[in-house]
Amino acid sequence: MSKAITQAVLRPSGVELATVTVHIPFQFKRRGGRKLIYGADGTPLELTVSAAPAVDDTLVKTLVKAHRWRRRIETGKAKSITDLAAQEGISDAYVQRLLTLTCLAPDITAAILDGRQPKGLTATEMLRDVPPAWAEQRAKWGFQPA
Repeated sequence: MSKAITQAVLRPSGVELATVTVHIPFQFKRRGGRKLIYGADGTPLELTVSAAPAVDDTLVKTLVKAHRWRRRIETGKAKSITDLAAQEGISDAYVQRLLTLTCLAPDITAAILDGRQPKGLTATEMLRDVPPAWAEQRAKWGFQPA
């Protein structure tokens, strides 16, 4: 069996410049109820499948909420943390804990938004104690050093 991959290269005017066809010879064989892929020479092919990043909606929503609350205080829509807590109907302590997430290292925030956070990292874990130094944040939660 052979798989052909064809790709045409077109100019903006629609005129075809070149067509490239690549043939990849392979075989499917059943081994123990599983289908394995073998190359033309009979050796098994190693396939690696990388999972798409898994965006943690709870983490993202928590970060968004923290930044939204910070903006409300900065713009004067809430006069203080106490005022914001009263407006939201929650405790001052919870607002304070969430606001610490606005001081995360930029690469940590970007990783969470992209779904590249370390496996198992939760919003609850992050809210327990946010270190002030970015390097400490990376070390505590398992992010790569910047």
